[in-house]
Amino acid sequence: MEDRSQNQPPLDREGVALRYLCAVLPMAFYASTWAATVSRRHDRLGPALVDLTLGLIGLVLMRRRRRRPWQIALATALLTGYSDIATGPAQVAYVSLCTHRRRREIVPVAIVSWLCLVARSVRFGVGQATVVSLTTGTAILGGLTVFGLYLRGRRDLAASRREAEATAEREQLARIEQARLAERAKIAQEMHDILAHRLSLLSMLAGGLAYRTDLTAEEIRGAAQAIQENAHLSLNELRTVLGTLRSDGAVAAPQPTLAHLSALFDEVRAAGQRVEVADAIADRDLLPEQTGRHAYRILQEALTNARKHAPGSRVTAELDGRPGEGLRIRVSNPASGASPGPGGRLGLVGLAERTRMAGGTLDHAFRNGRFVLDARLPWENPSS
Repeated sequence: MEDRSQNQPPLDREGVALRYLCAVLPMAFYASTWAATVSRRHDRLGPALVDLTLGLIGLVLMRRRRRRPWQIALATALLTGYSDIATGPAQVAYVSLCTHRRRREIVPVAIVSWLCLVARSVRFGVGQATVVSLTTGTAILGGLTVFGLYLRGRRDLAASRREAEATAEREQLARIEQARLAERAKIAQEMHDILAHRLSLLSMLAGGLAYRTDLTAEEIRGAAQAIQENAHLSLNELRTVLGTLRSDGAVAAPQPTLAHLSALFDEVRAAGQRVEVADAIADRDLLPEQTGRHAYRILQEALTNARKHAPGSRVTAELDGRPGEGLRIRVSNPASGASPGPGGRLGLVGLAERTRMAGGTLDHAFRNGRFVLDARLPWENPSS
């Protein structure tokens, strides 16, 4: 038996009542025995009253057994040396002591309890009744010891289960929070891709109005209308993503795929960006929707980076791939010393993260005076 914590689980009213019932029942039995004896022999009234008084003292002491387990168990055990009625409170206090599983306290109290049992059994002489009483009392004492240890085992098991449940709940909450953070990171990536693309278009259009002095009134109106349309689209898309973020759901819109590439190229060309496209994708209808969405965002961000780093330069976009071989997106533009503006270094970070989430790889380098960005995404063969 190992030393355990003194802390005991709190008892409700039913638990308290049950323990007092276990103490009172033996008291009532011995009290009725004394009552029968006194009814025949009136000279036994004095010892009966003493026995009853000691039993009531034991019942009062039993109330403090949880605060001072071994002291109360020892005190009530000593009362049983003379009082039969005190046996009930002594047994409850002893079981309470055993639930603490401290051998250095249980063994001395058990010895004292047994010696008091012997003293009470031989008080009126030794005979067959003495042997029966001593044997029965010893068996009851052993049974109470086992029962107390069993109760503590059940309490430890219940505590272990509660701790396991609490740990599992904490882990579940941690997984939920981690999933939320991952989803919010995806939403943040969506916001970055959307707004960076739209705002760079606005910047290019506004720059053209600011520095071009040869524009006709119709061209100025067209540029102003394009700025207005892109600003409106930016607000709508931002509103959509923020609404998704507030509802803790999945990103529902916008969800463009490779089918929207033509609209993307038309949009950036209308804003003044020169883009040459070489599209050699085979069986694009077999491309998974999620991969197509990632490919669209990668290409969109690559064009945005090109506008930031090399405004006015001709951008080349090459797309190639087929099922089983993967999808490749290669965007290049002349290297330029132009400042990308605030947040310019975050584009490649976002591209790398999105490519990683899609299970692909991203490389970028300066080659022959051009900045080349090369993204490769997996494309499984549906028949495999």
